Amino acid sequence: MSSETLPSIGEMMAASVPMARTLNLEFTETTAARAVVRMPDQPDFHNHVGGPHAGAMFTLAESASGAIVMAAFGDQLGRAVPLAVRAEIGYKKLAMGPVTATAELGRPVAEVIAELDAGERPEFPVNIAITREDGGVTGEMSIVWTLRPNK
Repeated sequence: MSSETLPSIGEMMAASVPMARTLNLEFTETTAARAVVRMPDQPDFHNHVGGPHAGAMFTLAESASGAIVMAAFGDQLGRAVPLAVRAEIGYKKLAMGPVTATAELGRPVAEVIAELDAGERPEFPVNIAITREDGGVTGEMSIVWTLRPNK
């Protein structure tokens, strides 16, 4: 099977993560350097002030972090499983309309894999910015992930 016929990470995430489908998340970029995920404006997921609910924004950001983790470490799935360890989110400004989460790894991929190669259980941060269509940052999230070696 050529790489042209393999599903993209975004397609795999949408197919395997029910919340991504529920929120109609759009994976617009998924590389080991950056993942960008957009959530359309959907009244069913609005909060009491008419913007996206905090839980939906958390899921959007977490989904972007999962996409970059899969892009960066998907080739390690035979020997380790990626798991979110902890997360912190700050809501900065009112979000209205569609919002986009942009995730970036906080450590070099090679450094994380070297720790895994050494028999360790590496941890690494993923930093996510959540923005409105006008570019205003509405939230920032940091998720620490680990690669737990298979036993």
